[in-house]
Amino acid sequence: MKISIAQFKSELGAVEENFSTAAKLIAAAQNSDVILLPELWPTGYYPLPVENFADIDGERTKNFLCAAAKKFSVNIIGGSVIVSSGGKIFNRCHVANRRGEIVAAYDKTHLFSFADEEKVFSAGDKICVVELDGVKCGVAICYDLRFPEFMRKIALAGAEIIFIPAAWSLKRLTPRQILTKARAIENQVFVVFANSSGKSELINPRGEVVAESGRDAEILTAEINLNERAEVISAMNLLADRNLNID
Repeated sequence: MKISIAQFKSELGAVEENFSTAAKLIAAAQNSDVILLPELWPTGYYPLPVENFADIDGERTKNFLCAAAKKFSVNIIGGSVIVSSGGKIFNRCHVANRRGEIVAAYDKTHLFSFADEEKVFSAGDKICVVELDGVKCGVAICYDLRFPEFMRKIALAGAEIIFIPAAWSLKRLTPRQILTKARAIENQVFVVFANSSGKSELINPRGEVVAESGRDAEILTAEINLNERAEVISAMNLLADRNLNID
């Protein structure tokens, strides 16, 4: 599977400009199987009041992702956007398949209190695993990475790759690089991390960096072989060896 990360730092509140940038990057990465966008790419992280920038039920974003996915016959994990739905505001990721259909949506579960996210967003309450080209793909958003029990639930639901759109400050780069490796190793999955601030990466189930970006806008592309994951599991099946008979 050929995976591309469309890395770019959005201009805060400049929605039209950011949609244009995303369109250009998706077109540049069109020969991939899956394209991943960063967290809150249409607005940047994050303009206030968020209500003024919310996509009502995600309609504009869904239409954009579906049109691009169908045009280029590519799966798109659409980063995340500010969505207003049912009287609440969510940080939501939409997933479009090659046919231009929205096949999944995920609301960020762990809200980053350090940035007051819980004051403006409502938390999601469900994990997301969706099949793309026969591969089970999980979705998490940024701060979710810090919660191993949450990431384990995604793995237990069958995810082979976990895609993570993020707006992670490079001031906290070292812990993030440790966490992506740890989540890949302990769950025996590929981890694909798209960061608006740069240093996006793709990690294999051994915790090795397959590809890493710089800090500027770019397309980071890497080919992964799912057989590698099968080899890792056949040598040491961590999920099967869990012993939950403890107090």
